[in-house]
Amino acid sequence: MKEGVENMPYKEHLEQQIEELRSHMYEIYKNNPEDEELLKISQELDELLNRRDIQSIKALIK
Repeated sequence: MKEGVENMPYKEHLEQQIEELRSHMYEIYKNNPEDEELLKISQELDELLNRRDIQSIKALIK
């Protein structure tokens, strides 16, 4: 975990994870669009995006 993350609000932490994973996925894709790791990373990214969406919905309900 990166320094300072423990004090970061949950939504900001999710956003940071999403951007890091997107960048990582893009780099792998640039090097080898058929890399099997892309599916795993894509699924992880989907999970993070779903968590972010749930947080956004909860914020709207409050």
